Amino acid sequence: MSETTERRVAVYRDYGPDRVGFFFGLTGWQLVVIVAAFLPVLAAINGQRWLLAGELAGVGVLIVALVTIPVRGRSATGWLAASLRFAVGKAFGWTTWRSKAATGLADDLTKADLPGVLAGLAIHDGPPTGPTQHRIALIQDHAARTWAVTAAITHPGVGLADAATRDAYGRGLAELLDVAARTDLISDVLFLVRTVPDDGAEREQWITRHRRPDGPALSRRVNDDLAIMLSTAAVRTETFVTIVIPEQRLGRQAREFGGGLDGRARVLYALAGEMGDMLRGAIGATDVTWLTSPQLALAVRTGFAPGDRAGIIDALAAHTANPTVNADVPWAMAGPSGADPALRHHSHDAWNSISATIKLPDRGACLGALAPILTPAERGERRSVLVAYPLLTTGRAERQTASGEWSADMAEGLRTKAGIRARARDRTNTARAHNLDTKLASGHTLTRPYAIATVTVPKTMRIAQYGRLLDASIRRAGYAPLRLDLAQDTAFAAGNLPLGIGLTRRADR
Repeated sequence: MSETTERRVAVYRDYGPDRVGFFFGLTGWQLVVIVAAFLPVLAAINGQRWLLAGELAGVGVLIVALVTIPVRGRSATGWLAASLRFAVGKAFGWTTWRSKAATGLADDLTKADLPGVLAGLAIHDGPPTGPTQHRIALIQDHAARTWAVTAAITHPGVGLADAATRDAYGRGLAELLDVAARTDLISDVLFLVRTVPDDGAEREQWITRHRRPDGPALSRRVNDDLAIMLSTAAVRTETFVTIVIPEQRLGRQAREFGGGLDGRARVLYALAGEMGDMLRGAIGATDVTWLTSPQLALAVRTGFAPGDRAGIIDALAAHTANPTVNADVPWAMAGPSGADPALRHHSHDAWNSISATIKLPDRGACLGALAPILTPAERGERRSVLVAYPLLTTGRAERQTASGEWSADMAEGLRTKAGIRARARDRTNTARAHNLDTKLASGHTLTRPYAIATVTVPKTMRIAQYGRLLDASIRRAGYAPLRLDLAQDTAFAAGNLPLGIGLTRRADR
């Protein structure tokens, strides 16, 4: 990770393609498939069977097109396989999900009942810690074999920060990722920000507590008008940080603490404390609160249904006055009552969501440039952005760096011998591949960052229109949007819920 200052803003540009094709941009498996596709052509030519050679050549060209030509981020074969899986799942009803609570089958309210990639999650209460006996929620993903803990943070933001402060935040983020990688436990650091129009629940409670029945009518009218104006223009922001630890790494370390859930909880608590100190120091967060199980359930419920927040806030206020009022959201009801993934959006309860990944620009990413994406374009929509940092282990990072350098050198040599002039982008990618080894040797970690932007609106609104508005906001911020078609349910879970779900779901790196 490195940051520079350009035009008084912090810009990060030290990134390149995940893999550099060594043979005119082709990866190894693509080259093998192409060679295998044209071997029968050579055999037919050797036997002077010209008609058969022509037919096989046409088949070979089709295979080359399917393997090498990208279509919106995927190869044609990738689209074909994904479309077939989605069509089969839709035909057999596997993509339609209904909660146990909605069908009257919920027998354990403490057990999470969530759709899709969230079905393998289990939420555990950690042991009491600190003077307040705080019990941090431990998120176990049985499918991905990972554990995670989530914190809600408060940060002043970078909107009004000067260049020196932004540069310090950038260095702080690099330091946090380096520290996380040096633990040899954390595999992912996820930052999630959700913005939603303010529902005015807290202000309404404040007015109710402080308004006097005999107060002047003018004051009452001014406050009512002000409440209407603020609820229309104000935006509420929630920020979460999630650290993910693979079971393969955590299990080895937990044996030193006695093993079992208690041993894993002690390791996770230690990591949470270390990352909390980094968030308060290097990142500049003013408050870091590791979520308990009820707090996490509230974050998940409002993630699926933003309109439920006002009622939950009222219940929390009533619970303060009357302890018999139940203000908690049971995990059996934290998810949606139903979910129906579609080709280009995700449907959950009375809401629709569209998610898109963000492609990093060649000129670099400015710190704070994601702000236009988080700003709602219309009343009633909720925006969220996930910025994920999957961390590679030292051994894997060194192997990938060496492979990237070799591929870049091989591609440059082949272009030189073939007399093909190297494009500016090819020269830049080659230089970055060589520079990456230097930074890795200096102690920095290797990460593959990606971002997911999501917009959520009620079903009474046209989701396609808000999807276009989201794409426009991404382009206005200087990035290129890539709609996650055929994977909208996974994208929604990763980009909108602080549960440690990511698009890179390897158990270990």
